[in-house]
Amino acid sequence: MAKLRGFFIAFITLPALTRGDSISPEQTAESRTEGESVTLSCSYTADSQSIYLYWYRQNSDRTLEYILLKGARSQSSDSHTADFAKSRFTATTDSSLLQSPFPNLL
Repeated sequence: MAKLRGFFIAFITLPALTRGDSISPEQTAESRTEGESVTLSCSYTADSQSIYLYWYRQNSDRTLEYILLKGARSQSSDSHTADFAKSRFTATTDSSLLQSPFPNLL
């Protein structure tokens, strides 16, 4: 029987000055069984053109774990993915949306 594991994704934006910037997930909760894929999306507003969005996960029995960062707008070519996640996690951005399809969740 497949195990159901919960995890948490943190959305963080770090422009140079954060004035009235906001970020919100498109989904407030997602639940999948082990091995299934999921695409998570968030939308953001910011005055800055230099945007960096970070993805983290937290399994119910572990500490917060960095997955990846993806630049947006003028920084859209910037990205970094943790070694463990390179073959499993990707991210795309446009001017106000970040999407990350996460195959095989664990």
